[in-house]
Amino acid sequence: MAFSVAIIGRPNVGKSTLFNRLVGKRIALVDDSPGVTRDLREGDGRLRDLRFTVIDTAGLEDATDDSLQGRMRRLSEQAIDAADVSLFMVDARAGITATDRDLADLLRRKEARVILLANKSEGRAGDEGFYEGFSLGLGDPVRVSAEHGEGLVELRDALAPLAQEFEMDEETLPEIDIALDPETGEPVEAPEPDKPMQIAIVGRPNAGKSTLVNRILGMDKMLTGPEAGITRDAIGTVHDWNGVPVKLFDTAGMRKRAKVTGKLEKLSVSDGLRAVKFSEVVIVLLDAQNPLESQDLRIADLAEREGRAVVIAINKWDLVEEKQKTMAALKESVTRLLPQLRGVPFVMLSAKDGKNIDRLHDAVMKAHGIWNARVSTARLNDWLIEMVARHPPPAPGGRRIKLRYLTQAKTRPPTFVSFCSRPDELPTAYKRYLVNGLRESFGLQGTPLRFFFRKRENPYDSKGS
Repeated sequence: MAFSVAIIGRPNVGKSTLFNRLVGKRIALVDDSPGVTRDLREGDGRLRDLRFTVIDTAGLEDATDDSLQGRMRRLSEQAIDAADVSLFMVDARAGITATDRDLADLLRRKEARVILLANKSEGRAGDEGFYEGFSLGLGDPVRVSAEHGEGLVELRDALAPLAQEFEMDEETLPEIDIALDPETGEPVEAPEPDKPMQIAIVGRPNAGKSTLVNRILGMDKMLTGPEAGITRDAIGTVHDWNGVPVKLFDTAGMRKRAKVTGKLEKLSVSDGLRAVKFSEVVIVLLDAQNPLESQDLRIADLAEREGRAVVIAINKWDLVEEKQKTMAALKESVTRLLPQLRGVPFVMLSAKDGKNIDRLHDAVMKAHGIWNARVSTARLNDWLIEMVARHPPPAPGGRRIKLRYLTQAKTRPPTFVSFCSRPDELPTAYKRYLVNGLRESFGLQGTPLRFFFRKRENPYDSKGS
């Protein structure tokens, strides 16, 4: 278990900037407007020799109701309770505000371990706010500038005693679950854990993506609510999902490009697109009450073009009355409008009630397996001979195109290369015939396929003649 540090404070004091500084790369979205961060984001922090888990939180505001700000506050309070130490950040240039004093009282009531950070302390403009920080009664503040990287040595020195105390506590724990060699009785080094499967959950705003992530995690880590567009950036969370290590990415809702006008929303959508590109499986989440709008089709097509395994999940299925009719219409529409994802798996679920979450797990695992599938060259060429015999290639100009050889070049997604006499003259309809045959014959339904045709050079053809 890693030593954990939560960065807290009111909105726009620089928490996400410090988070990015501690993890050593830009992960959290940063903007001048307050309230950019809304969910809890974790990363691997580092300060010289110290290693720890750092948690970026939403800005704490004076709201305790069920409003968006109130829900953000409760989520951040969960981080305070879970973390070993809280970095309470104030804006030295703005000075100590009434909200800062209320938050200091909250930390004292929770008996949290706190290090007070006076951010934006570069130059003399932050002197007054820095000295004002002593009045909060949380110990001596540490001068830092998250934007310019100043004060990190002092922050490391303040964290070191707490980290050392945590390590001493860990050493007192009894050792458990150590495997022993049956012959020698010596401890056996445990194998390294598998790299988690990368899963991105994408869809239009308010489809229920964050609710689904929370349901899979078994805890409220992502902010949810009736407002559209709550999620701002792609949050990755590692989790053991029914015995399989996964990293779930909750992404911002993707609207039509023409409707995305604000700088912050553009950053959010761009962050979600990156999550799709680096994922292995993409769950396209649809709203059962308004499924398969044009934007849903674009999102699914994006996942296919990026070569990701795709699962279509229909959320809020409990609200649908004519389930059989709706299901049949959905499958027909996807088959007609997304032929490149022929056979893609469908899962009807309710993220709010947790219905059919296990079916979603099974569909994701199956899609991932197909995405990694490999077919032997011998089987492929036996299949190719049969397909050509059943339906020979065309003969443009009276000369029949010859398909000589087929092999699988790679997986993730399955990619095939066929060598033939005149690939440029092979009609699209015949290529589609081969692709569909591959899917049906080798169980490659629902995953993107790449099929390339190459001309095989004739070694007896004299180029000089």
